Amino acid sequence: MKTKNKKKPEIDCFSCKNQADCCRLGAWIDLEEAKKILQHGIKGDFFHLEIDKSFPSGFKVGTSYEDEPCVFLDPDGLCRVHKFDYAIKPVTCKEFPYEGKKIAPIAEFLCVAHRRKIKKERSRRRNNY
Repeated sequence: MKTKNKKKPEIDCFSCKNQADCCRLGAWIDLEEAKKILQHGIKGDFFHLEIDKSFPSGFKVGTSYEDEPCVFLDPDGLCRVHKFDYAIKPVTCKEFPYEGKKIAPIAEFLCVAHRRKIKKERSRRRNNY
């Protein structure tokens, strides 16, 4: 039996009018990435150091406390790390709304472009029945 290769879903972040929405709960980033950010003197704190073998260093830290926005999110809705140097922006942030080759489970909540796509697909399915 043949299985279809599922193509990675495409999310167009540039179509999002509220690009800071995905930062409203912060992110888990690799400890080494956090160290690079601190070395550059970018204002912000890290929270909840945890062991996590899925991260390259084996440790992750959060960029927010509880359900607060990312500490690197400026009042203008832009990321201070991104503005300083995109090269040191954490991989988790660069890849969102993806985790690996799949849409992150939290993307349905945080990603406006993904939610819009889900609504269109549901509407299309309803109209086809």
